[in-house]
Amino acid sequence: MRRLLRSIRKGSAPAIQNTTALAIAALALATAGTASCAAEQAAPIPCPKVEAAAPATPGKPELPADPAATVDEARAFFATVDTDLRRLWVASSRADWVSQNFITDDTEALSASGQEASMEYLTRTIKASARFNALKLPDDLSRQMLLLKLGTSLPAPSDPKERAELADISAWMTGAYGKGKYCPKRLENDPKKKCLTLGDLSNIMSKSRKYDELLDAWTGWHAIAPPIKAKYQRYVELGNKGAKEIGFADMGALWRSGYDMTAAEFEADTERLWQEVKPLYDELHCYVRSRLQAKYGKDKIADKAPIPAHLLGNMWAQEWNNIYDLVEPYKGQGSLDVTKNLQKKKLDEKAMVRIGESFFTSLGMDKLPDTFWERSLFKKPADRDVVCHASAWDVTFSDDLRIKMCIEPKEEDLITIHHELGHDYYYQNYFKLPMLFQQGANDGFHEGIGDTLALSVTPAYLKSIGLLDKVPENEKGELNFLLKMALDKVAFLPFGKLIDQWRWDVFSGKTAPADYNKAWWALRTKYQGVSAPVPRTEADFDPGAKYHVPGNTPYVRYFLARIYQFQFHRALCKAAGQTGPLHTCSIYGSKAAGAKLKAMLAMGASKPWPEAMKAISGEDRGDASALLEYFAPLRKWLAEQNKGQTCGW
Repeated sequence: MRRLLRSIRKGSAPAIQNTTALAIAALALATAGTASCAAEQAAPIPCPKVEAAAPATPGKPELPADPAATVDEARAFFATVDTDLRRLWVASSRADWVSQNFITDDTEALSASGQEASMEYLTRTIKASARFNALKLPDDLSRQMLLLKLGTSLPAPSDPKERAELADISAWMTGAYGKGKYCPKRLENDPKKKCLTLGDLSNIMSKSRKYDELLDAWTGWHAIAPPIKAKYQRYVELGNKGAKEIGFADMGALWRSGYDMTAAEFEADTERLWQEVKPLYDELHCYVRSRLQAKYGKDKIADKAPIPAHLLGNMWAQEWNNIYDLVEPYKGQGSLDVTKNLQKKKLDEKAMVRIGESFFTSLGMDKLPDTFWERSLFKKPADRDVVCHASAWDVTFSDDLRIKMCIEPKEEDLITIHHELGHDYYYQNYFKLPMLFQQGANDGFHEGIGDTLALSVTPAYLKSIGLLDKVPENEKGELNFLLKMALDKVAFLPFGKLIDQWRWDVFSGKTAPADYNKAWWALRTKYQGVSAPVPRTEADFDPGAKYHVPGNTPYVRYFLARIYQFQFHRALCKAAGQTGPLHTCSIYGSKAAGAKLKAMLAMGASKPWPEAMKAISGEDRGDASALLEYFAPLRKWLAEQNKGQTCGW
């Protein structure tokens, strides 16, 4: 069976065709981990015991304790948990890898089987761990106890039918998103291409400057989401039921509890960070809107109005760097067109990934293993559907590093490669830790590491590797560079915050299914100053057109990452002995910065995240001052440009 899975990863035709055998193999692997206790009853390590849970206080995962439990029993318990989680999570990870690379009904079933086995085990084991609640445990066990309770973003009900249903829904939603296409009538007679993938539509969004063509691409992709809505509603019901069984008020409370503070404290802390950066975002929004008005007219974008979502160069208006040509401050002050040079040099997908790898190795990190190059997906296959959304993997939690990405020769993808390799190098530095510690200090750390390295991909560095013709050498050139960076880093911030704000309200019941879309656009207008380009109703399900919603991936991590990466960058620049403005610093080649970074990566989740933050930055909380320092020259310039403008919305 493992041989069959290996052949599938290599893409052999027999494996693709034999989907029935594939599903059987995957089901066996996915459920193998649950047999460890039954098969090892003679072993001295006790199996987790299932005990009925008392009613939980909302938001407080407190379950009944056993006064007779001992620390030795707890240590044996978590040794068993570590063994079982490795079996389960490896099997599930393999199943997910296959499912996302070969989207069929059978591979969806494969993925669902793996998810269901993990769900069942975690629900049962979290309840069993409650017998140690009253013990004063050593720090390592206490940390594992906490992380076990937070060990899933999709808690399942204990009822087998409901658990299976939730796993099926989760796999189906991911598959439905991955198979999504828009088939415009104008292409009906084109024998080569009748339907457009998300990649095709994203290219239109980034390159076209035709209002109606952009609108067609935007509405075409968002039309894939309405069929997901009913499934999503049921997913919320079942996930909330699972969360309550392990002591949380709802899934949102569970998600917000993974940050070494209470759920309420975390929500307040993210709002604090947003308020620190909001004035800079408001200045950027005002300037960009005025430039778009000059392009499309005030009949399309009124003064003091939100910007229509399809005009910002990205399907979700989450980053705006693709419209740089429309908002560039000073024409002719040095080209920042990395895409042009990537295409001119005819760099293929692996060559682009090797550029990213070389940055990490310059810091003293190891080269990626040979298996990375053999097993990763770098290019969209022509013969099958895959989930092209970029992701990084350690499939077997043992340095089995990979990325899955449909790479194109463009700057956006080069930056994404750095981001995904950041995940892989995090995996590489902590894979020898216990399974519960094999994660970032918090999920914002994991998302921020690759982007931290990307901040060192400065114009000077890009010129040194031949991807820029010359470095901006005056104030105007620097402002061009800073604006382009802000269109990515700053423009994203409210989007990074609002997705989970929407989900927290959905999970808590504050937003009812009848108001899903209304609440979505209310938050997008409030935080982003972005509006739907055409009227929307509850027949639409626009949140479902963003991968992370049907894909059950918490999103506030990306907001945190945009803050943390500047803290990390500032600290690593100091370690590298860099002087001068923060935006000019590159740590490329600095072994001292690499050593500081590796020390933090190797901690995984073994310590509370403020300790990991302190290890790299000397600070023990999220702090937006480094981001504001980086963009200080731009903020001053934006304020001058916006004089006389009617800002806000």
